[in-house]
Parts: sequence; C-alpha cells; structure tokens
Amino acid sequence: MTAVKGTAELSGTEDLLVHVEDRIATVTINRAAKHNAMNLGVFTGLDRVFRALDADTELRCVVVRGAGGKAFSAGADISEFESVRKDKAAAKKYAEVSAPSSEAVVACRHPVIALIEGLCVGGGFGLAALCDLRICGESSRFGVPVKRLGLVESMEELEFQVKKYGASAMLQILLVGDLLNAADALRLGIATKVVPDDQVETAAYEWAAKIAEGAPLTARWHKQFIYRLTDPKPLTEAEKDLGYDAFDTEDFQRGYKAFLAKEKPTFVGR
Repeated sequence: MTAVKGTAELSGTEDLLVHVEDRIATVTINRAAKHNAMNLGVFTGLDRVFRALDADTELRCVVVRGAGGKAFSAGADISEFESVRKDKAAAKKYAEVSAPSSEAVVACRHPVIALIEGLCVGGGFGLAALCDLRICGESSRFGVPVKRLGLVESMEELEFQVKKYGASAMLQILLVGDLLNAADALRLGIATKVVPDDQVETAAYEWAAKIAEGAPLTARWHKQFIYRLTDPKPLTEAEKDLGYDAFDTEDFQRGYKAFLAKEKPTFVGR
C-alpha cells in the first residue's frame, strides 16, 4: 500500500480504507457486516479523504467501492437515527457533518469511478451520483426507498441527483420507491456501464487505467467544464478563456508531438 500525501493516518481507519497504486486511489467503505451502511464516522472520513486526494496532484483517478462484494452501500446507518437523527434539530446537525463529504467528492479534481457490487441504495445511491462514472454488475439494485422511513431527501442532497439523472427519473425513484435493476439503471443513466457480476472490479479498474494514461489536466478541465455547463448561468468571458489554457501546457506539447512521431506520450500534469 502506498499512502496518499498527507493521508497516511486515514488509510488504516476501521470504516474507511484508502489504497493507492499506479496513481489510482481506491476508497473503500469497510462495513461489510452492515452492507456498508454509512455512519457519521464514514461521512467524516469521506470529507477528509477526498480533500486530501484532491490535493495530491500525482493522482490520476479515484475508485470508490464497498467492502465484501454484496453492497456498494445500503445508505445511512439507520441504527444511529435514535441518537443522531431523531428530530429536525438533530437531522440538521447531522447534515452539518454529512454534507461536506458530498461537497468534497464533487470538488475532487480527479475523475471518480463508483465500483458498484450489489445494493446501491439511499445514501449509497447519493454517493454514487456524486461520482463521475458508475460501473455495476448485472445483479445490482438501485433506489432511495425513504418513503418506508417517513423521511425525505433534502434539496441539498437531491440537487446533484436531479442534475445527473433528471427530474423524471428521481420522481419515479422517490415516489414509487421500488428498487431498479441494472438494466433500468442503465436506461435512466444511473449506471454508466453494466457488466457481469464477476467482472465489475476488472471493468472499473480498466476504465481507471485508461483515465490514468491520459493527460491529467485534460481530464480535470473536462470534468470542471461539464459540471459547470449544468448551471444555466451564461458563461463569463474568463470561463470561456479557460477553455484555451491547455494549449499553454507542457502536456499539450508532449501530446501532439508524440502523435506526430507516432509515439506514446508521457504526461506530467503541467
């Protein structure tokens, strides 16, 4: 295991593991006995880990997964609700801890892939939505069955899901409440790719490797541009100008010269 810069103390935490190899970071929710239900410790850890991963410019991609192979995440740990989410005041305080983790995943400069085995529901569904790409197995199931608990997803929680999947998909998911199979998830754009269950890990890391071999600044800018374009506000002149910064980078010089020489480029992130 290679520790990420500044995150050595996080890689060995009980509920959230971090592993880095070949410039690809893997973040694992390590609560298999509870189908990787996320407690407050996981949310706090996701915030710290993703901020540290974002700061490590040597990285090229991040993969998020659940331990055990049966669930990406079953959502928030309901056993905590009596103590940390039992009423409005407690729920708002809970969100003060959980919301920054969402912001940290979205703000991460590196492309993020959700490696989804089995269940992906509730808060796990929300976490997957924050990732840029989602690869799942044929038996995976998706949904947000909160109608059975009598609670709601806040607008802050729903904002990214609606932007990613659209209002119609989220109305079906929340109002009907049934879990979606992988084929329906693919049709609705919730899953990016569906593969046989025993190939999910391989497929996710194949995509991570493809991302890692490309120009990192190109991937980071494209991620930034695409999410900015989900905002209906007109582009500023500075934002338009940003689209041409790549032509002043060392990686651009390396990339097009290698192409002309029929060689494989080596990108350095500058």
